[in-house]
Amino acid sequence: MSRIVQIHPVDPQPRLIQQVVALLKSGGVIVYPTDTGYAFGWALGDKAATDRVRRMRRLDEQHHFTLVCRDLSELATYAKVEDPAYRVLRAHTPGPYTFILRATKDVPRRLVHEKRKTIGLRVPDNKIAQALLKEMAEPIQSTSLVLPDAGELGADPQDIFDAVGNQVDVVIDGGFCGNDMTTVVDLTDGVPVLVRRGAGDSTAFE
Repeated sequence: MSRIVQIHPVDPQPRLIQQVVALLKSGGVIVYPTDTGYAFGWALGDKAATDRVRRMRRLDEQHHFTLVCRDLSELATYAKVEDPAYRVLRAHTPGPYTFILRATKDVPRRLVHEKRKTIGLRVPDNKIAQALLKEMAEPIQSTSLVLPDAGELGADPQDIFDAVGNQVDVVIDGGFCGNDMTTVVDLTDGVPVLVRRGAGDSTAFE
C-alpha cells in the first residue's frame, strides 16, 4: 500500500531514509524532493520499475531518464568527463542543472541515447535527496513529476499523493522544495551548450 513518509528537510531521519532505500532496492518507485521540486525516483537499472514509470507517464522507449548522483565523483563514474567539462561541473554542482555527457560502460545500455551514446546526469542540492543517494551508494533514476492528463503535479505532497498514490509506493513529504525544471546543458563536446533554461542560472551558458 502506498503511503506518505514525512522526512525532515534539514535533518533527514536515518531510519526513514533506510526504509525508503530498502523499498527502492526491492523495486519500488517513489516521489522524492529535489532542489527544483518533486520527482519520480527508482533504482538504477531496474527494468520493471522503469517500465512502471514509462506506463505512468506514457513515455515511449526513446525517452531517456536522468541519473541523479550524490556528487561529482559518482557522476564521473557514469559519464566521460574531460577537463573543460569538469570545470563546468565543479562550478555548478550541486545545483539545479542536468548535464548531458557521454556515458561510460557502467551505465546500462538501455539507458543510453542510442545514437549519441549520452546520458543526462545531475547532482541535486537537497538534503533528503542527498541522504537517499548516500544510503543507496549509487545513482537514482529519475524523471519529472508530470502525468499525461494532469501536467505538472505541483509542490504539495498531499496533492501529489492524491494524484499518484495508487501508482507509486511512497511519496516523501519533505516540505516545499520548489516547482521548476532544471537548466539542461549539453557538455558532450566539452563546450557547454544551453538546451533548456530552468531554475539554474543559465547566463554562463548563453
